[in-house]
Amino acid sequence: MKNLDKYRNIGISAHIDSGKTTLTERILYYSGRIHKVREVRGGDGGATMDSMDLERERGITIASAATQVQWRDYTVNIIDTPGHVDFTVEVERSLRVLDGAVLVLCSVGGVQSQSLTVDRQMKRYGVPRIAFINKMDRTGADSASVIKQIEEKLHVVPLPLQIPMGEGAQFEGVVDLVTMQAVTYEGEQGEKEVLGEIPEQFKAAAEEARAAMLETLSMFSDDLMVALLEEAEIPVDDIYKVIREATLSHEITPVMMGTAFKNKGVQTLLDAVVRFLPSPLDREISAIDLDAQQKAIKEGAEDTHSDSFRTKLSHSSDKPLVAMAFKIVDETFGQLTYMRIYQGKIEKGQSYVNTRTGNSTRFGRLVRMHADSREDVDVGEAGDIIAAVGMECASGDTFCSDGENYALESIFVPEPVIRLSIEPLDRDGADRLAKAIQRFNREDPTFHVMTDEETNQTIIAGMGQLHLDVYIERIKREYKVECIVGEPRVAYRETPTIPVEYNHKHKKQTGGSGQYAHVVGKIEPMPVENDGETYEFKNAITQGRIPKEYIPAVDKGFQRALVKGPLCECEVVGVSATLSDGSYHDVDSSEMAFNVAAFNCMRDSLKKANMALLEPIMKLEVEVPEEFQGAVTGHIAQKRGVINTSETKMGTSVFIAEVPLASMFDYANELRSMTQGKGGFSMEFSRYAQVPRNIQEEVVARRLKEKEERMATA
Repeated sequence: MKNLDKYRNIGISAHIDSGKTTLTERILYYSGRIHKVREVRGGDGGATMDSMDLERERGITIASAATQVQWRDYTVNIIDTPGHVDFTVEVERSLRVLDGAVLVLCSVGGVQSQSLTVDRQMKRYGVPRIAFINKMDRTGADSASVIKQIEEKLHVVPLPLQIPMGEGAQFEGVVDLVTMQAVTYEGEQGEKEVLGEIPEQFKAAAEEARAAMLETLSMFSDDLMVALLEEAEIPVDDIYKVIREATLSHEITPVMMGTAFKNKGVQTLLDAVVRFLPSPLDREISAIDLDAQQKAIKEGAEDTHSDSFRTKLSHSSDKPLVAMAFKIVDETFGQLTYMRIYQGKIEKGQSYVNTRTGNSTRFGRLVRMHADSREDVDVGEAGDIIAAVGMECASGDTFCSDGENYALESIFVPEPVIRLSIEPLDRDGADRLAKAIQRFNREDPTFHVMTDEETNQTIIAGMGQLHLDVYIERIKREYKVECIVGEPRVAYRETPTIPVEYNHKHKKQTGGSGQYAHVVGKIEPMPVENDGETYEFKNAITQGRIPKEYIPAVDKGFQRALVKGPLCECEVVGVSATLSDGSYHDVDSSEMAFNVAAFNCMRDSLKKANMALLEPIMKLEVEVPEEFQGAVTGHIAQKRGVINTSETKMGTSVFIAEVPLASMFDYANELRSMTQGKGGFSMEFSRYAQVPRNIQEEVVARRLKEKEERMATA
């Protein structure tokens, strides 16, 4: 049995263009996994982990890629994740199954918008991390400023374990504050790590930084504090032990630095990964015992919430299997399913139960992934990340040995904010387009597909323009389908602004038994939580005025009416519906009658609720040369944007704003023309906010006109 203590499962995450993939490429090279370094934007085919043609052409990571390397006597499973916010679900599902992470930060950009998102995701899944300040060779590199930003923006305690020997073009290496040695790198690819005396000009700064490091660590160790007060010599291993314990308990974030592109600092980062980040044994993993939960529901227990039925999993490979399918990729010869094994083992040729469906699935072929290449394995054990070929399941499914019935908590999936229509240019492509869309819908939980009932058009929805652009390009290349793509449409929502009391009777008499249902209550606005519930149903029926078997039908009827609102047929959110009274008929009442009554009641009530339109507000981070600052900020103001923070450093202005998505289509081209191609931006969904009344009237009028035109041509 393998030694899990020598295993590390880590992710490499960051803001776009911070150098994640370049760092991963160097890790592969220094660990002996590859024998030639390839650059992200090089003419030699692009980085190893960017295996998709689109990734190599655009120089960005679109899909997360897994690999395994050996470092010292440790086995390290690595997942390289995308930096662009449109592909945030790739980061989300990777961090869900990983034990530790490296947060890469640019030495000039520091903590940027997507760094904050990644930080939030790491905290959501309780993943300890090391921060790596990359690109220390860049002009304007400022490690002290980045460390300050880690503290102020991420609200964690940064613990610098190194100081740089020079910054920018003068960057030579680092001083290790634990061992008090200078670390430099020699050889054509920096493969030789050289430890030596600290140069005279850095000695004072190193002594001061080490004292600060030990003072911070003493807050987490009484023994260390006593040794400091007694001015005793502190063994290096004792310092490492405290750093590891404080990192695993999320009390500190160790900070390393270097430049992956110039081959400096990567080996020391790998040493820190195996030294400070958790092994599978260090993580406590729990699953929901579905059998116990179902038993409690049958017995009518008051508390049937999932958290009450959590059970701790073992890390032993001898126990029954509990594993999670965290990512699926549809391929020509069947589905490729990435699995994280938490307990037990998966053996080739054996069958295991999908606890969501209850079906038994045979695992015919197991592989270990290295980007897009794979090697066959016969067994995957606890702590492993492997892939199964040719089995059917969905992302987030839990697999168990026969007789076990557990569910692992699935990932958080944000709602899409942009949609557009898509249809094939000619009829021959219809089947291939349907196959492509079905595949991407299965692979990516943030890529939604729906059909417009009135126009019969296929609508695709995603996290941003780049997200959908990439899928459209993939449909053209991989499925050879030329498409007609409609204008991007904002995913507006509708919400009531005033409470409305209702008293609705549904009475229908035909030959034989009729239909009768009567509901009385109140509909009220509720706050629209971006990550939480936007509808609630309250049952306030007393004395059996409506039999309890009809109550769920009322709830379902209300929800059915929220799919299309009265303003412009957008989804309705922020509704609290209370059912307080009503009546029924012994013969004519039924679940269907109450469902129909609730549906019509909600539709009528919403028309009286002074409905408001909500629009997605995006968090926009723009980076431009200082001379274009005025033009760009003025342009954002024209788009109804509000600038929250701005700073100028080394001739570059960076500002963060909130802007309605509706005004941000084609912003990439607008920014390019305003800044002579020198500006860059990133954008992510922030929240929903009410549309100003004058703009609401324009949107509603436009949507109604579009509907009339569609009906006229139908």
